[in-house]
Amino acid sequence: MKVLVVGGGGREHAICWKLAQSPQVTELYCAPGNAGIAQIATCLPVAATDVAGMVQCAKENEMDFVMVAPDDPLALGMVDALEEAGIRAFGPHKNAAIIEASKAFSKELMKKYHIPTAKYATFTDYDAAAAYIQEQGAPIVVKADGLALGKGVTVAATVDEALSALKDMMVGGKFGSAGGTVVIEECMTGPEVSVLAFTDGKTVKPMVSSQDHKRAYDGNQGPNTGGMGAIAPSPNYTPEIAERCMKEIFQPTIDALNAEGRTFKGVLYFGLMLTADGPKVVEYNARFGDPETQPVLSLLDSDLFQIFNACIDGTLDQVEIKWKDAAACCLVLASGGYPVQYQKGYPITGLDQVEEAVVFHAGTKRNEQGQFVNNGGRVLGVTAVAPTLEEAIDQAYLSAKPISWKDMHYRPDIGRV
Repeated sequence: MKVLVVGGGGREHAICWKLAQSPQVTELYCAPGNAGIAQIATCLPVAATDVAGMVQCAKENEMDFVMVAPDDPLALGMVDALEEAGIRAFGPHKNAAIIEASKAFSKELMKKYHIPTAKYATFTDYDAAAAYIQEQGAPIVVKADGLALGKGVTVAATVDEALSALKDMMVGGKFGSAGGTVVIEECMTGPEVSVLAFTDGKTVKPMVSSQDHKRAYDGNQGPNTGGMGAIAPSPNYTPEIAERCMKEIFQPTIDALNAEGRTFKGVLYFGLMLTADGPKVVEYNARFGDPETQPVLSLLDSDLFQIFNACIDGTLDQVEIKWKDAAACCLVLASGGYPVQYQKGYPITGLDQVEEAVVFHAGTKRNEQGQFVNNGGRVLGVTAVAPTLEEAIDQAYLSAKPISWKDMHYRPDIGRV
């Protein structure tokens, strides 16, 4: 079958890498893709957010199946548009993808259906929001309502920091229309865990747990990023917690969306905080997380394409999903200055010297000389699998050693904090 993956980051490289292993996938395409993805798939020059262009591309190239990976096109209704054109597509419809596209919606859903989460308030008025922050005190969390590339959340240690973040969002327009509405939450404490789950709208099958590292600098310091690395599984996610999450969070969320007439088929990401009062939802994503996808799919021992089809057909309960009895670590190599300002176009060396790891490309292209160069904030995800988590972490760092480009930056403590 001819399969098209929409997107162009490290997550999409991992998805393409796994789909390429399926005997059912005979031709693999990615739009827009990147230089690393181009080694295993044919890249097509269509922007991930160009809904009409992507539908046209899929029709012209006679695609049998399209997997929509990023949040923006899902929120724009790309799956709906593809299906209307008669093209089989994987991912939630627009009315279900709102669970990520609007934090205010997701908080109201959790409140209505008694799904555990942080206490919160939603505001469209800056003065009212500022007064609420001063009344609540710090630490406190300020979130832009809409999609902001994983950077629309500030965990403020002081009231001044919270007010500054609020002003950036609501007055300064830092995240455009995404910051017109804000959600202000109590600051939960405890280990954070990500659980991605396959669902066909009825059955929920969680993947192996993972843990992302959002802060830019060592020791979980600095600004939030899209993610500087991830491990799987999380040592904090015990079978007892998993059972509780299924009963109190995972299945109730799918049931709640069904009750609202927003049946969700695809991958639903549960960002969890393991608090003293039990697991609570930090956020939902309507798709695979990045960089969690890289270590999680590295541990998948089943045919991903078969799972995707079961999610669409409503037959997920009939599919056995197998996982390796191992651990994985993805170390993100980023451009110096990320997530604020950084330079592109520096040649990358040492990729041909990497052993015992898969290097997923996130932000790369080839220059006129044919060299790989950095072309984004997060550039590469060095992903290693080993029998134990400690070995996987060590192997990821060892494998990254030969790789270099000007001002390359990575955290030395992924999986260790």
